[in-house]
Amino acid sequence: MGSAAERSGTAEEGLSQVPDSSHATGSAGAPASGHALPGPAATWRRLGFDELGSEELDAWHRLRDANPMLDSPYFHPGFAAAVHACGMPVQVVVARDLQGRVCALLPCHRERSLLRPAGWPAADFQGPVLAAGAGFAPLRLLGGGVRGFAFDHLLAGHADFDPWVESRRASPYLDVSGGLDGYLGRASRSGKDNMAQARRRAAKAERTYGPVRFVAESVDADDLARLVELKRGQYAATGVKDHFADPRRLDLLHRLLRTRDASFGGVLSTLHAGPHLIAAHFGIRSEKVLHWWFPSYDPAFAALGPGWMLLRELVAAAPALGIARIDLGRGDDEYKRRAKTGETLVSQGLVTRNPARRALRKARESMIAAAKSSVLGPRLRGAVRRLRALSR
Repeated sequence: MGSAAERSGTAEEGLSQVPDSSHATGSAGAPASGHALPGPAATWRRLGFDELGSEELDAWHRLRDANPMLDSPYFHPGFAAAVHACGMPVQVVVARDLQGRVCALLPCHRERSLLRPAGWPAADFQGPVLAAGAGFAPLRLLGGGVRGFAFDHLLAGHADFDPWVESRRASPYLDVSGGLDGYLGRASRSGKDNMAQARRRAAKAERTYGPVRFVAESVDADDLARLVELKRGQYAATGVKDHFADPRRLDLLHRLLRTRDASFGGVLSTLHAGPHLIAAHFGIRSEKVLHWWFPSYDPAFAALGPGWMLLRELVAAAPALGIARIDLGRGDDEYKRRAKTGETLVSQGLVTRNPARRALRKARESMIAAAKSSVLGPRLRGAVRRLRALSR
């Protein structure tokens, strides 16, 4: 994964306020911005996002900047801030070393006795923000009525979570340094062929419908509304649960679209053929990394392969945008397999002290896998959704 793969309320009862002797692993990496990196965690508190002060937020930026693993925009505090502001309360587990310095942060949601990563179920990279090589004691997330921490896109490299990992899956990415020429030099034969086909189809679209116009960074709320309309139609056509049925998630996209921080924000890219919006994508960006999040296209133009046309334009525009990597997110989509230049691993699992709960989840995942592999798979989507609801 570019550099990474080459590579609410007051403090809640039950989180330790005494030295943590379960982890002796120290921090690794060079000091950032003149600050010595903190030592191992000694105390843990869970705070509402609004309770974080400048000390915690400065430490969040400092730790992230010093750890190349965390260059995804999901680890930027701006993402957790936007999620929280949309009415999806974010709590942050804050760990401090013996000198009282913040050494780790993990933003999350609480659902009764369960913690989930902030932004779930649409957070494609998850994990604590901490120094490279530093340890993290997952069981310290439990307490104060919390009995489990469920993760489904935990970034590879957090060995402390290994005892609770149930499965690992690939998360593809495109190395777009050098723009289209650089990408084509690294792409698979399939990726090159699809990009060439996208170029030919763009010429055909122009002859048929009018000028093809690509906007890398649109701020047009109407274009975003049309993208969401297309995405919801796609959900309905495929039987997938409508992500935007919850209006807070739509609010999140609009909020991110208006975010124009130099280091973080939403990115809406559009592709028109004549008067028609044929494809669009909304993602989030932090410095040199763009996360491919909500792509869609108008099915009336499916024969043109507008998704590939849009992706090609975005790859070509990457140098001007200052983007070196496009993360596609976990998934088995064929276009991701064809387009990728590399991949990293993300894991799924549950941190809990309850062996019965882990056994139930394991049985559930086995049943889901069997349903997906069945010839009746498309007719079993409802059953799969009910199985996934178990043990939450």
